[in-house]
Amino acid sequence: SLLKKFNAKIPEESKKVCIYRVPAKLRQVEAEAYDPSIVSVGPYHRGDQHLKEMEEVKLKFFQSFLKSRQEGEVELDRVISAMEKLEPRARSRYADDVKLSRDEFIEMMTIDGCFVLQLLREVGGRSSSSLLQRWMLPTLRRDLIKLENQLPMIVLDELLDLVDANSQCEYSILSPQDLALKFFNPLLQRDSHTNAAGTTGMNEACHFLDLFRSSILPEIQDQDRERQARMIRSVTELREAGVVLEKSQNNRALDVRSEGRVLKIPPLHIDDHRGTLFRNMVAFEQSHKKCKPDATAYLFFFDGLVNSADDVEILHYKGIVHHSLGSNKEAANLVNKLCREVDWDGEESYLHKVVCDDIDVYFMSRYAKLRARLVHYYFSNWVVGISTVAGLFVLYLTLIQT
Repeated sequence: SLLKKFNAKIPEESKKVCIYRVPAKLRQVEAEAYDPSIVSVGPYHRGDQHLKEMEEVKLKFFQSFLKSRQEGEVELDRVISAMEKLEPRARSRYADDVKLSRDEFIEMMTIDGCFVLQLLREVGGRSSSSLLQRWMLPTLRRDLIKLENQLPMIVLDELLDLVDANSQCEYSILSPQDLALKFFNPLLQRDSHTNAAGTTGMNEACHFLDLFRSSILPEIQDQDRERQARMIRSVTELREAGVVLEKSQNNRALDVRSEGRVLKIPPLHIDDHRGTLFRNMVAFEQSHKKCKPDATAYLFFFDGLVNSADDVEILHYKGIVHHSLGSNKEAANLVNKLCREVDWDGEESYLHKVVCDDIDVYFMSRYAKLRARLVHYYFSNWVVGISTVAGLFVLYLTLIQT
């Protein structure tokens, strides 16, 4: 009855939840961006038929991890005991009710956690592993950064603590966070030594996707000011108005800055794989109440910048955008598609100062409006530009002859 439903106790979502199923409307746009291709980590894709071939490889990494001490094997019962104590906390990190028994969940944490850590330690910043075929590593990087394919960081921390610091592996003294950044940095073509996990945001990351997202955020954000929803103009419009676009040397992809009419943007490589990375960051931000939608703001910023193939061409010429797609038009379409079905009101943007206080103020100035109008109508392409210059030259000759 309605009365029973009114009085029914609805379970509250754990405050520790940080691993979610991707919202259905995002999945409908590009389901492949969220499903693992070759390996399952965590409970959400455990048992998927197309991922079973990798289970034997995971076991090899699991065994290597537990035998990595110089003084003998880590006793498996110590690991199991630690995972038993951790099981309730780890389970509470998942938003969906995990349909695994206690023993199954502990086994999953142990094998998947050891596999991930040994993979990170063995590969480090390199491009190969003795236990993997050459084609597997790039795919594993993409799989292990996906939202539905995450292990809680507390599991990895606990497992690594159980392994002696005198391990034969050269990376044994590094934290899971540092190991992960070395492993995932190639996703954005960053150096393997970029961004050690030293900032608060990275130290508090609850899983790999959260960690990598934190590593590309601006270190300093503009906080205390009134928010106003405003979209950035396209590259063509900005250039016509006299805004100068520059490539920033900052390796944090989201660290966009402005100095007056100069807009400084870190370089970005656009392809389907980077699209997958950003889609999963956005899915996390759409689900996780505790994190600000910074990757979302960045994508909408780029969506505003890029309206055409010409915009991509200008950004490429400036060294800001690189892509390995068939054409600039394909790159523009990919950028514009990344924001499809994403909820966004613009008021939470960390780019508020860049968009509103600097660039938009300049864009709305009388000089910029006049310049944009002149450039658009008289210098929009080389034919029109030459005709305009020729006309002005003829006018000048006429004036000096009279």
